[in-house]
Amino acid sequence: MTEVAIVAFAQSPVGVRDDSTTGGVEMLVPIFREVYEQTGLTRRDIGFWCSGSSDYLAGRAFSFVQAVDAIGAIPPIMESHVEMDGAWALYEAWVKILTGEADTALVYGFGKSSGAELGRVLALQLDPYLVAPLWPDATSVAALQARLGIEAGRWTEKDMAQVVARSLAAAARNPRAQVSEADARLEDLLARPYVADPLRAHDCAPVGDGAAVVILASAERARDLCERPAWISWIGHRIESGSLGARDLTTLAPLGPASATPVDVAELHAPFSHQEILLRQALGADESALIGAGTEINPSGGALTANPMFAAGLARIGYAAQAVIDGRAGRALGHATNGPVLQQNLVCVMEAR
Repeated sequence: MTEVAIVAFAQSPVGVRDDSTTGGVEMLVPIFREVYEQTGLTRRDIGFWCSGSSDYLAGRAFSFVQAVDAIGAIPPIMESHVEMDGAWALYEAWVKILTGEADTALVYGFGKSSGAELGRVLALQLDPYLVAPLWPDATSVAALQARLGIEAGRWTEKDMAQVVARSLAAAARNPRAQVSEADARLEDLLARPYVADPLRAHDCAPVGDGAAVVILASAERARDLCERPAWISWIGHRIESGSLGARDLTTLAPLGPASATPVDVAELHAPFSHQEILLRQALGADESALIGAGTEINPSGGALTANPMFAAGLARIGYAAQAVIDGRAGRALGHATNGPVLQQNLVCVMEAR
């Protein structure tokens, strides 16, 4: 088996689009061009294509097929799709290269969340017998988790506001973010009204449309395409119970390998402020700690400032990889989540060599 590296990343600016498209072509074509220019590749050079999206958001079956128009009809391609965040498409592409079936892969995720009633759509991923029929929106479910954590002493509303202030300030330096606030003060954030106690609007990721793309390459190709590739050293995937009452919503099983050293940069896919705290606790535990005191968390602003469904997790991996490629980090971590209140978690560790 060969080693695999990320050699290019791009993300579309995230926001609410007025057009009626649900296929993602308009979002994907410009960022495909970006990664082609970064690597010198063309679509004819890509050995495998894999995407992540959701027909539920599009409101029709096989909506991802339209997005293939962004690739082009000629030449024929080897393509796959996952009904998950694009981070899980990256995992499939990683395996494809490891097994020698391709030496390059382009992975993308896209979502037009503003085209659907997102809170109502996400209720469909809950227990279909006892919970989904109640149609609880995602913010209300997350508020239950946040309240449980506060009462258990695992975080406070001030802790949550600190996460928000740092994220909004970081987003002010990221032109692809949807919201930012360079000088947000804790007292001002804590004075704002609740949308679902104890969550305020800024504690919740905004609804926005966007796409992300990365290119992966084998050891034989990576250094020809990128001066400083982000080599994938470890990927792990953990799944919690889909039943909200069958797990402790205030804790997560350790998400790192059996032994690890802290990374320089960690991009965490936390759609709610308290979830970043929960992830930091899970990734900073015991001998498996991947996050330490010196780790920079979400320098991109994170999901609280731009959370395009089915692209935000892939973007977290992309931003972490970019920190390695640019020389800002020797080791970096990208995290993606899917499902209600951090049910599924994928962690990708990358390093320079």
